[in-house]
Amino acid sequence: MTLVSWSPLRELDDLFNQYSRVLGRSARPAAEAGDSSVEWRPVANISETPEAYLIKAELPEVDKKDIDVSVHEGVITIRGERRLETREDKEKHHRIESFYGSFARSFSLPADVDEARIQADAKDGVLTVRMPKTEAKKPRPIEVQVR
Repeated sequence: MTLVSWSPLRELDDLFNQYSRVLGRSARPAAEAGDSSVEWRPVANISETPEAYLIKAELPEVDKKDIDVSVHEGVITIRGERRLETREDKEKHHRIESFYGSFARSFSLPADVDEARIQADAKDGVLTVRMPKTEAKKPRPIEVQVR
């Protein structure tokens, strides 16, 4: 007989999984659920400098070729897919907590973004999207004619 130690965190995890199933959602990662097509949402941080807005999305183990960044009608969308590695060796997995499958995140762009100069770069599992600001329009004086 195998002795299994009690873990309150495991019980809490099981509780959340049961609650999610009642709502029709799976809180488990796709690989654990046996379905590699379940969507996941990578985390993204958005910041601003005086020159640009930045989106940094965490995309570990996602190939550059599997990432698509597009802009349409003032909305930037990051799409892609994280593929589950298939291994031929005899490795036995006891728990897989990583999410796999397709993902998409969309963000509304501020009015002062220069859409033509948006750049994206992927390095070390982080996608950085740099969205330069347009030059601020300076007020121009208008001479008032008195008649």
